[in-house]
Amino acid sequence: MIRPFALLCAGTAILLASPALAQDRPMQGMDHSSMPGMKMPAGQTAAKKPAKKTKVPVRRKTPPRAAPAKPAMAPDMQGMDHSAMPGMASPQSTPVEKNAGPAMDHGAMPGMDMSNGAKTPPGPAMPGMDMSDEHAGHDMSTMPGIQMTGTALPAGNAPAPKPPTDRYADRQFPAAEMARSHMEMMREQGGLPFYQIMFNVAEYQFRKGQDGYRWDGEAWYGGDVNRLTLKSEGEGVLGGRSGSFMETAEVQALYSRAIDPYWNLQAGIRYDFKPNPSRAYATVSIEGLAPYWFETEAAVFLSNKGELLGRIEGYYDQRITQRLILQPRVELNLSAQDVPETRIGAGISNAEFGLRLRYEIDRQFAPYIGISYDRRLGRTADFARMDGDSVQATSFVVGLRTWF
Repeated sequence: MIRPFALLCAGTAILLASPALAQDRPMQGMDHSSMPGMKMPAGQTAAKKPAKKTKVPVRRKTPPRAAPAKPAMAPDMQGMDHSAMPGMASPQSTPVEKNAGPAMDHGAMPGMDMSNGAKTPPGPAMPGMDMSDEHAGHDMSTMPGIQMTGTALPAGNAPAPKPPTDRYADRQFPAAEMARSHMEMMREQGGLPFYQIMFNVAEYQFRKGQDGYRWDGEAWYGGDVNRLTLKSEGEGVLGGRSGSFMETAEVQALYSRAIDPYWNLQAGIRYDFKPNPSRAYATVSIEGLAPYWFETEAAVFLSNKGELLGRIEGYYDQRITQRLILQPRVELNLSAQDVPETRIGAGISNAEFGLRLRYEIDRQFAPYIGISYDRRLGRTADFARMDGDSVQATSFVVGLRTWF
């Protein structure tokens, strides 16, 4: 009874073990060496089947990238032959097996010389892609397809290129219409007329014995180059011996043309209402901004009687703060001859020195206080003494500088 039971147990064990044996037998005959990149450990040989050669395209336009450091291979990967994988060349000097795919050789790519001192194999090189040390400091302008411009050009004295004169819109619209629109644009961007009215001096003068007043201003209309300019200045006293309310008064009408970014040349006429008898003068003058920001003017006057006069004046705005400004001012009047009718003598007829401190409540509205000294000189002083007038006057002034 025991023997049949033992035979039944043994048969059942054999039947249960037979599927595992069936699965294990086919794996024993598999040639793992035929798989790309799988190399059998030493001591095991297997029949190798010839593998189909695949053509790996070579990328010629991809710039080289530094390969990141590879981590240490796991123990079970140490036996893998990477040279058998397509496009993976082994860094070792072992020969590549016959069935391995083509190895990737970075040195064979045109212009991709990654070695120090090693030369690129023959063949067309990619411009600008040679990374070897021997090309350090290479002149990029000699490479085909590279054009150097601007500050990248070598130093020299070659003439600058001409600025472009064509406009793309000229290809789409008639020439007459483009010329009209261009002139309109130029007018709006700098050719529009402007105007300004300015009183640099408009003040009341407190003097010993008699008070007075004075003005000096100008107005202009035009553009940046050509303008029509009007100027006026004069002074008077209150309750003078002669009973005259106004001592001097003049007005000038001038054509002004810019001869420099900072200077204007002017020509026109001047007419004196006071003193009597009145005079008309042909006028030529120059005005502008001298170095160090001095506002200057020099003028020559030729009267209808042949009398030649001159004038030089200037002032300077010294900013103490952004709103508080100190302005020294000088004016000299000259004559080439004695003019008894107008009580002017030859030489420097009179000089005026002023110092005014203004506060700009607004750029266009600035009240000021100051002091002014006026002195007649030479034959002009002699004429004043003969008339019983003072030859000098010191005044404390209060006034307003404004423009609009």
